[in-house]
Amino acid sequence: MMKKCIFLLLILTLLLSGCWDKRELNELGITMALGIDKIENEYVVSAQVVVPSEVSMRASTGRSAVTLFQATGDSVYEAFRKMTKISPRKMYPGHLQILVISEDLAKEGVAESLELLSRDWELRSDFYVVVAKDITASEVLNVTTAIESIPANKMFNALKVSEKNWAGTEGIILDELVTNLISDGKEAVLTGIQVFGNKETGSSKQNVESITPSTRIQYDHLAVFKGDQLVGWLNEEESRGYADITNAVKKTVTSISCPQKGEIAIDIFQYNSKIKGAMKKGEPEVDIKIQAEGNIGEVLCSIDIMKPETIDELEKIYEKEVKGIITRTIETVQNEYKSDIFGFGEAIHRSNPKEWNQMKEHWDEHFSDLTVNVQIDMKIRRTGTVNNSFLEKIKD
Repeated sequence: MMKKCIFLLLILTLLLSGCWDKRELNELGITMALGIDKIENEYVVSAQVVVPSEVSMRASTGRSAVTLFQATGDSVYEAFRKMTKISPRKMYPGHLQILVISEDLAKEGVAESLELLSRDWELRSDFYVVVAKDITASEVLNVTTAIESIPANKMFNALKVSEKNWAGTEGIILDELVTNLISDGKEAVLTGIQVFGNKETGSSKQNVESITPSTRIQYDHLAVFKGDQLVGWLNEEESRGYADITNAVKKTVTSISCPQKGEIAIDIFQYNSKIKGAMKKGEPEVDIKIQAEGNIGEVLCSIDIMKPETIDELEKIYEKEVKGIITRTIETVQNEYKSDIFGFGEAIHRSNPKEWNQMKEHWDEHFSDLTVNVQIDMKIRRTGTVNNSFLEKIKD
């Protein structure tokens, strides 16, 4: 019995001896954002790393809260590891918030760049992936930001907030991107990120010392992929149309025309879009049915919103104008990019798996000629805390 107890204690001692790969916090370079560019045949990887003393209230000296390390290599993995030549700490990407891929690299193909990131056990897969539009990824990561002292946090939170409150930006995490890249019947999209202003002063502390920064980061447009290659961009209206189709609208504001002249802003708080595929006369067809609810947020025209018939008319205007946005978006993607970013192929697969298996190898051709029917049902629930706009009384 005694021998059994001693043996058990020895086993427990081995189990409680600690992690074999543990590393102290002061040995790691906490990487919050990564940027990947490609120059000729080499990858350029930029890592935005936290400066520990500057995120501590006691030890802060007022300098930048992050620093940027950069290295090149024949692969992303090699470049990332080569950063140890210039960094006093080993890069640790376990808290990564955002990955920025350059537009040039995205056009060439992103699969090789993502291979390491999807394989690395240190990485969580809940970070956003975006494409740097008209600028390199390293230049995006080199901009200081107001409110959030760590730019990676600003980029992460801005996309998270925008996605929830403004249709047209998509917060795509790594797992979702990889799923779309390998999926039959749906291609990938990524939100674009841009830098406006003076890039030279954007990296300095003075950029955040004024009320209006001279350089700012902004999300805009959606990158359209075919396979793993970027083939084009959706503009703001088309990005909104994509969100309408794919049920990505959580909350947003839509401006519609008044019956005569002027505009009314509708605050959308409820939105549901369903895509249903079918085969009709041997050809694939898709129906999009949308139900939306909103409140009147702003009235910039002469109209009596207290009349029920006025509300009915505004609902019909919304349905017509949003249907127009959706139709134009589909036509652009069908004619210019021939890339099924909407998942129409997945809808056909769900409804007619046998027919889908026969056409999936040539889906690009079917997609370009696909008939899409759009039906929208809009309900305006509230008109606000005042009746008709006071602007008319001022004009009178």
